Amino acid sequence: KKNYLSKNEVVGILQKNWRDYVVTFPSKEESQGKNAQKILVTPWDHRVPKIRISTQQAEALQDFRVVVRIDSWESTSVYPNGHFVRVLGRIGDLEGEIATILVENSILVVPFSEAQMCEMPVNTPGNPWKVSPEEERERKDLRETHLVFSIDPKGCEDVDDALSVRTLANGSLELGVHIADVTHFVPPNSYIDIEARTRATTYYLADRRYDMLPSVLSADLCSLLGGVDRYAVSVIWELDKTSYEIKKVWYGRTIIRSAYKLFYEAAQELLDGNFHAVDDIPEFRGLDEKSRQAKLEELVWAIGKLTDIARHIRAKRDHCGALELEGVEILVQLDEKKNIHDLIPKQPLEVHETVAECMILANHWVAKKIWESFPHQALLRQHPPPHQEFFSELRECAKAKGFFIDTRSNKTLADSLDNANDPNDPIVNRLLRSMATQAMSNALYFSTGSCAEEEFHHYGLALDKYTHFTSPIRRYSDIVVHRLLMAAISKDKKMEIKDNLFSNKDLEELCRHINNRNRAAQHSQKQSTELFQCMYFKDKDPENEERCISDGVIYSIRTNGVLVFIPRFGIKGAAYLRNKDGLVISCGSDSHSEWKPGSLQRYQNKITSTTTGGESVTFHLFDHVTVRISVQASRCHSDTIRLEIISNKPYMRPDTELLHQSSLLLKSDLVKEVTRSVEEAQLAQEVKVNVIQEDYQKYCQTKGSSLYTLLEEIRDLALLDCKLQN
Repeated sequence: KKNYLSKNEVVGILQKNWRDYVVTFPSKEESQGKNAQKILVTPWDHRVPKIRISTQQAEALQDFRVVVRIDSWESTSVYPNGHFVRVLGRIGDLEGEIATILVENSILVVPFSEAQMCEMPVNTPGNPWKVSPEEERERKDLRETHLVFSIDPKGCEDVDDALSVRTLANGSLELGVHIADVTHFVPPNSYIDIEARTRATTYYLADRRYDMLPSVLSADLCSLLGGVDRYAVSVIWELDKTSYEIKKVWYGRTIIRSAYKLFYEAAQELLDGNFHAVDDIPEFRGLDEKSRQAKLEELVWAIGKLTDIARHIRAKRDHCGALELEGVEILVQLDEKKNIHDLIPKQPLEVHETVAECMILANHWVAKKIWESFPHQALLRQHPPPHQEFFSELRECAKAKGFFIDTRSNKTLADSLDNANDPNDPIVNRLLRSMATQAMSNALYFSTGSCAEEEFHHYGLALDKYTHFTSPIRRYSDIVVHRLLMAAISKDKKMEIKDNLFSNKDLEELCRHINNRNRAAQHSQKQSTELFQCMYFKDKDPENEERCISDGVIYSIRTNGVLVFIPRFGIKGAAYLRNKDGLVISCGSDSHSEWKPGSLQRYQNKITSTTTGGESVTFHLFDHVTVRISVQASRCHSDTIRLEIISNKPYMRPDTELLHQSSLLLKSDLVKEVTRSVEEAQLAQEVKVNVIQEDYQKYCQTKGSSLYTLLEEIRDLALLDCKLQN
């Protein structure tokens, strides 16, 4: 008789994947006996059971986050056995909590080694880096023929990409995307290549970043700064001058000299015809009026033409079903009376979409090129269609507002979301787009030899083939793609392929590693943001502090409560309508809430709370309510934001001047305020900076004394990735 196993049954463990775990020792009140040598410690991760540790230092470690490692787990025991590794920091201290997030996501933060740094090129005032004669012979030189410029967030140091557009002698247009040639400085299997492969990505936290490559590359020689010679890998298209249809494409290594390093805001001002923005562009300073006017006209034409081309490219993708998705970080727009007028995405500038569309075009064409040359060992990026059942909540929420969301394809979904606009409440459409984003699976890297061609499709971008080529400074996937592109060019020229390319099997394994590290990067960024949100609210009195009261929007109904979105802080969380004592929420004639005996009745798009006295209040999807924000403290785990509905009416702040000052509290402001509070507390106690803090400052890999010079870049990059689902 045969035994048939179900598809999901675990039949054996091939390899144990134990990692380091952050734990907390029992408090004095929970102590397991003064002389106990076997101690049960509680992991920071809720999913992991308590771990049994042998130590006599339990009392001394009660106030610290500690790293342990599991050694064994007997089949007869509820708990695994482990051993102490090291102390991270005090519970609740900023640096200790950041260290906890890094360990829990298996992010190893160490300085680049001496061997790795010895491989780096030198660029000092006494020994400046120069373009070599050999590279001048091998590369296409664009320094005198092309107007190249970059458009980036303020404070950006690692400029991956630059753009160019010009009219050719035959009347056609030429569009160029120029990407830093990182692989020139990072040979395969060098010490720095192995380190970059291990890191796989640059890790962006709320207040800092940890680079994939040393700053001599990421912020200097591989950063396409204005007015300096740089090596690039370029994709250049010839376009029809009126239809913008692509006539031919060229790929290759180039030398560029970016003429302008523009910020998004300045570029948008020029696009809108506001030429006063020139005063903020350093490259225009010191020019005579005639030269200034000529260069300005040239730059304005280029930005305008790029935007026209990008609109055309976007329209073609929209026709195929490209999705415009929404992140949760939102700006509050105020009317003349300083009341909330609208909630707008953090990046509303059209010029940002212009840059993004050019990058998507380059990624798409490079994907096609490397797949054509290496059909069984190219690194591409797929975004599979979501399961229809994941859209059920989106469809029901939209239905509550009278909208129909057709999810049969990306095209019907995109059209439906475009039509789901409530003129009285703009946030409805943004929440629906956010819910559509949540319903989708993550895009993943894969080797083309591991699946059929029909599975290559990128659902969110509506492209048959897609990869990542445009950010080799911060993504190892792009380094692999650059090497594949160089090999494809060599193959076309019937030249020897210099680099040993990954086999399909090795590339599959590398893609799994990069996908894993990307998930860790996303989780750590989210957890660090939540940490700062909690630290910001933790020392505030929720009963009396004005900032702890905010407007919230109900976006989901649950059995015992609702899920609420707080636009002002970008917070999402549960607000319970039944408390631990079994009492339900009641709102009197003044709309303010209190707890009373009663029951809850949940419906599809609403939930009703009825007291034993007959009073009832109903909360509908997309209702605006007044919410009190506080922190649910936890000694062993991360603190969490706690939301409490205190009125079934929208929040109207009496102090409109305070509203104007504080409604625009962004993540950067929140981070700064929390860190300033931490620093003030340390000064007040006259506590010296401990070893952990010194180490983390050393490992932080940012320029200057401030951790915040990169925040605008961090936010823009994160939102761009979220928006494109790349």
